[in-house]
Order: sequence, then structure tokens, then C-alpha cells
Amino acid sequence: MAEKYRVNKEKCIGCQVCIQTCPGATKIGEDGKAKVIDSKKLEECGGESVCPIRAIKKVFEEEKG
Repeated sequence: MAEKYRVNKEKCIGCQVCIQTCPGATKIGEDGKAKVIDSKKLEECGGESVCPIRAIKKVFEEEKG
């Protein structure tokens, strides 16, 4: 199982704190909401804790291969 992070789009308010806290792990999409682009980097920065409103959650995906 691979650890990944996802943004709950309903909770995200687009404050960009995640980008400031962990540059390169998230970006703001066209919808104005955060999007995880590097789960490993996000994990190194503190994972779910980089979002002050808890819109980032850890999910588990089965590894392919």
C-alpha cells in the first residue's frame, strides 16, 4: 500500500497555507483549491498538519506492479 495525500475540495478554502508551509508539494488548481502534486514531499513537511483547516487527508492506494 502506498501512502498518498488528497485534498478534500469541499473543505479547502484556497488559503494557500499548504503552499507556503511546504513549497512544491501542493499547488492551486484552476478551481482555486489546493491539489497535492508530491505526496512524498508533503509527508516530509508534516503531511495532514500543513493544512490549518484539515482539508488534506492521507489515503492508501494499492501499489501497481
